[in-house]
Amino acid sequence: ERAVEAAEHRSRWIVYLSFSTALIAVVAAIAALESGTFSNEALIQKNEALLAQAKASDQWAYFQAKSVKATVYATQAAASKSSNPDFAEKAQKEADRYATEQEGISKTANELEQEVKKDAELSDKSMEHHHRFAYAVTMFQISIALSAVAALSRQKMVWFAGLIISV
Repeated sequence: ERAVEAAEHRSRWIVYLSFSTALIAVVAAIAALESGTFSNEALIQKNEALLAQAKASDQWAYFQAKSVKATVYATQAAASKSSNPDFAEKAQKEADRYATEQEGISKTANELEQEVKKDAELSDKSMEHHHRFAYAVTMFQISIALSAVAALSRQKMVWFAGLIISV
């Protein structure tokens, strides 16, 4: 009768071991999926940051071009002020126009730089979540391996250790 009781107890333990291992495997699969999702999000956000950085760089180059033109016209206006006042006035108006256009361009470039910063921060946060889920997947895999060792060696303490690691 004791032998039958021990066999039933061992049989119940194997059922618990199997069920807990299957449950841990499901949680590991979900964690792996989440890890991949956050990794993909981080890549997309980093790409958005790079795109915004390229646009900001383009705006700053455009700003510099306008600055050069404004300087050329201002220099022409100053040089021709006494010899050709009409031309000097037109050149000064062009210099002022380019200077005014620079303000809008620099505003756009600064906004794009803020977008770069925001997207880079979002990417870093997503990568942090990815790493946490990847670490969890590793712990779940170790737990599953310990469950297999426990089943083969019939050692409940190894199974308990695996459960603790999975938690």
